[in-house]
Amino acid sequence: MALVSRIPSISPSSGATQLRKIKSFGLKPVSCINYVSQSSSPFTEKHSIERYQRDNWIYKNELEEKSGSCPILPDPSYVRDYDIALQLPELKKMLRVLKEKRKSEGGGDKRGPGNVYLVGTGPGDPELLTLKALRVIQNADLLLYDRLVSNEVLDLVGPDARLLYVGKTAGYHSRTQEEIHELLLSFAEAGANVVRLKGGDPLVFGRGGEEMDFLQQQGIQVKVIPGITAASGISAELGIPLTHRGVANSVRFLTGHSRKGGTDPLFVAENAADPDCTLVVYMGLSTLPSLASKLIHHGLPTDTPAVAIERGTTPQQRMVFAELKNLADDIASNQLVSPTLIIIGKVVALSPLWRHSAEESPILVETRPSTNTVQ
Repeated sequence: MALVSRIPSISPSSGATQLRKIKSFGLKPVSCINYVSQSSSPFTEKHSIERYQRDNWIYKNELEEKSGSCPILPDPSYVRDYDIALQLPELKKMLRVLKEKRKSEGGGDKRGPGNVYLVGTGPGDPELLTLKALRVIQNADLLLYDRLVSNEVLDLVGPDARLLYVGKTAGYHSRTQEEIHELLLSFAEAGANVVRLKGGDPLVFGRGGEEMDFLQQQGIQVKVIPGITAASGISAELGIPLTHRGVANSVRFLTGHSRKGGTDPLFVAENAADPDCTLVVYMGLSTLPSLASKLIHHGLPTDTPAVAIERGTTPQQRMVFAELKNLADDIASNQLVSPTLIIIGKVVALSPLWRHSAEESPILVETRPSTNTVQ
């Protein structure tokens, strides 16, 4: 089944009626960049101009038309639905090209579907990519990438591949998860090599398991290429061993999000309050005050060393070291933003940076430490 027959049926908007409303505004993407940058959209990303230029194949026809003014939209959801409306024609065209290429190669409908690769890109540093991930990225036909995939990684994509942003931020999903499923399926059915790029590891809080399960049920072969998850990559960057004999005999990964949302999903705090265990919290900025309070209530010492790392392993990296009782307040005062990883446990005190912070100040906020790059 073609992509165009899938997307409208799963979009939360009201289908053709909604798209007619969008069209009536006469929006032009170039003139809308300033507007959407003020909302929770993909264009609020750090390198928004580069990402817009990278994806401009989607908007090529619109860019060739006379640019118009961008009205103030009554509902932010119009921005998302308008993006989808613009992209659909180009996605349909790409599907058609892939199908024609498949027929010209003599495969026709007898040829099997293409492959889908779930590729982890690590915490941000492009040098942490695996060789296998690099090979797949350079040979893809279409790549769907998330918010946390760095521009340095995207620059490695082959010249003939198409890139499509499907990232999510709090309050804004450029695509629903169901739409992402259907995009992967539609292009795989057309015989394309489709790559789903994810920050970190695709099977660690990355919803890769959901995508793999959906595609396998549709008869599509899925190959997972693991990435260095943020816990491993960032702790190594800071010189923090997640386990250490005589200090921490286990490590536990937690998510600060619950499946249904809410402000207090961390019901595991009672079992996680183990002084001999290292806790690593993903996506935990908003729920950290609750988690810290519960951990202390269940017996974790208030002076347990902890660190929060914003944009770990990237040039924009910032860190806050503090004792558990002060961590939430210190994060707020230093205005750390997502993505921020939190590590709690005695092993944090083994980092040279912790010792430096103890000598200078209870809080340390720095950019990424310098590293020696192998040439």
